[in-house]
Amino acid sequence: MRDVSIIGIGQTDVGERWERSLRDLAVDAVVAAMKDSHAERVDALYVGNMLSGELTAQEHLGTLIADWSGLGGAEAYKVEAADASGAAAVRLAYLGVASGIHDFVIACGVEKTTDADAETTNAAWSYGTDAEYEGNQGITMPSMAGLLMRRYMHEFSVAHEDLAPFAVIAHANGANNPHAMFRSPISAAVYAKAGMVADPVGMFDAAPLCDGAAAVLLCPTEVANRFASRPVRIRASAAASDRLAIHSRNDPLFLRAAHLSAERAYMQAGVAPHELDLFELHDAFSILAALSLEACGFAGRGKAAELAKQGVFDLQGKTPICTMGGLKARGHPIAASGVYQIVEVVQQLRGEAGANQIEAHLGMAQSLGGTGATAITHILEA
Repeated sequence: MRDVSIIGIGQTDVGERWERSLRDLAVDAVVAAMKDSHAERVDALYVGNMLSGELTAQEHLGTLIADWSGLGGAEAYKVEAADASGAAAVRLAYLGVASGIHDFVIACGVEKTTDADAETTNAAWSYGTDAEYEGNQGITMPSMAGLLMRRYMHEFSVAHEDLAPFAVIAHANGANNPHAMFRSPISAAVYAKAGMVADPVGMFDAAPLCDGAAAVLLCPTEVANRFASRPVRIRASAAASDRLAIHSRNDPLFLRAAHLSAERAYMQAGVAPHELDLFELHDAFSILAALSLEACGFAGRGKAAELAKQGVFDLQGKTPICTMGGLKARGHPIAASGVYQIVEVVQQLRGEAGANQIEAHLGMAQSLGGTGATAITHILEA
């Protein structure tokens, strides 16, 4: 297997992008990644997307984006793994280059959710659950998060306000991200007063569904310096799955897929959690942020909120999370989020994070599909 590096990144502003279609957003990100790398050749394109068929009546997405990006002739596919679709595209791109099958591969994540009404979009988002046993019974992603949060609060004697730091951290960091949907910090008091989305999940516990696209261009590390002044090496790429339905899991409060993919990534990279300089986690809901930190070894069971309150996960803390706002403040364009996470780690490792810049050499990104049934973890090195 060959070493693989990221030589180009691209991203669009996140939000309600009425003026740009699904293909426009994807093309914008792909072209930006190519320009960033100065590479002219692309062997393959993997497009992570969850809901293009349901919300925009467009499938055959890989070929569409390749066509409109000027990559006609390249191998091109759509990749689907619910919310982790973008991260899955990055992993497939990594495997394509590492195996020697391809030399230059683009992974793009794109989603367009705001052209449909909120009810339709949330119903479609629930397709990432078990249809027969969860989705068809009326469960939604917010209500599923509500069940997890309620059980977590009961099991570990955690109050709702104890989870406020996750939202506060995300919004504080998102305020300095020019691509973020929400660029205003919030306080714990504001968090506590917010209305409920799916009790006990409040408005500031849930990341907003929106539109956006991000892309990365990968190539063998041995030639990366020819195309980028600051290539970023992929030290590890790992994935794992769990039971799809939450009620089928041995412990609904332990994200087994997140744990397994992180452990595999640590082993591949030869590092431990305490050696990482930042962690871009999947905070689609505050409860998932807490459970991810605990599953990946950054906090003991039921202790993530306490550590967050102590400042451990702040921008200047021991292990900064959501350094550019996370899903909560940057926005959650479902399948695109996993690629945005990779882009944001690259920005930190290249010293391009602006006001949010930290001293970073190793960074990890983990994307979750659905309620954590899929987990894809990447560790990147400057």
